[in-house]
Amino acid sequence: MRTFSLLILALILIFTACQKPQAFDYRSVKNVKLEKLGFEKSTLCMDLVYYNPNNFGVDLRKVDCDIYIDNHYLGKYKLDTLMHINRKAEFVLPSRIQVDMQSIFKNVLTVLFNKEVLVNVKGTTRVGKAGFFKTISFNYEARHKIDMGL
Repeated sequence: MRTFSLLILALILIFTACQKPQAFDYRSVKNVKLEKLGFEKSTLCMDLVYYNPNNFGVDLRKVDCDIYIDNHYLGKYKLDTLMHINRKAEFVLPSRIQVDMQSIFKNVLTVLFNKEVLVNVKGTTRVGKAGFFKTISFNYEARHKIDMGL
């Protein structure tokens, strides 16, 4: 009887621990820096601030995505490190983006004279809990105000 009770308890814990994680909430961008400037590719560094709305912590292992501004390719973002994210907490995702400069040169006037741009990020991430990871596709799209100081 005791073994059966432990089995039931273990099954309950497994089913409650395997809740589908909610998507992280984007909060802001901080510390934007141009790390490397080139004619073909440049490297842009920034800290992305997010909030984990889940009632449990998760581990973020990998992010691989493409970034578009007003439906024009900007560059690729990759993160390949293990990062623990606490439950119901803000966290900072250090980001390094390889920017395709040819795309920027083609669309610089559009970006300079618009007060808002459409940001679209498409990719995958590996998120897990207790050592079990799952690859999840995501597609973020939103309008963001920009201030170029003109």
